Amino acid sequence: MGATMQLVVGLAGVASSSPRLAPPCAVATATTTSSCSVRKQSCSCCGAAHLPRRLQHKQQRRCGIRVRAVETDAAAGGEAEAAPEEPPSVDFAFVAPRLLPDGTPDVHYRTACGGQKLRDIMLDNYIDLYGPYDKLLLNCEGGGECGTCIVEVVEGGELLSPKTDVEKELLKRKPKTWRLACQATVGNPDSTGQMVIQQLPEWKIHEWDK
Repeated sequence: MGATMQLVVGLAGVASSSPRLAPPCAVATATTTSSCSVRKQSCSCCGAAHLPRRLQHKQQRRCGIRVRAVETDAAAGGEAEAAPEEPPSVDFAFVAPRLLPDGTPDVHYRTACGGQKLRDIMLDNYIDLYGPYDKLLLNCEGGGECGTCIVEVVEGGELLSPKTDVEKELLKRKPKTWRLACQATVGNPDSTGQMVIQQLPEWKIHEWDK
């Protein structure tokens, strides 16, 4: 019997996980991409950045470091410049069909702008879409003819365009939540939201507890 996953969408943060493998978005082993990076400044001889604040002062005095606040002018005679706003985007959690060695879901997080085909978003972000059909002449490369780019939409289906006639024909015997990534458009350039996409649903070894 396959494992059962219960879904709790929490892409913006880290949620807690239970022994039932729920939710996939909360798995610590998932890989995450982000456009932001954080740089820590610490005392190179004692690693003070990893200590509580009151202990940091002791360590800094021991290492001969003196810290003082310096007031700076953000803009000469004017207001501080506002940080540029980030463009609207959609957050994705792509779930692989196989579990990790420790039995937890293999989840990959990505962020992309709307108005694109789901297929393009997945391929641009190095998400496995075709599985065994990811070779020359084994798929139609987005032409909507082969039906090999199937995904299961677990959450966020309202962000996708309605099913095309091609999808209705090729997926008429499949679950309603299955879509062809080459036919499904994710919202528009102003769309925001969250989506959970099951990769290669025909080969998954778990079931979603909805």
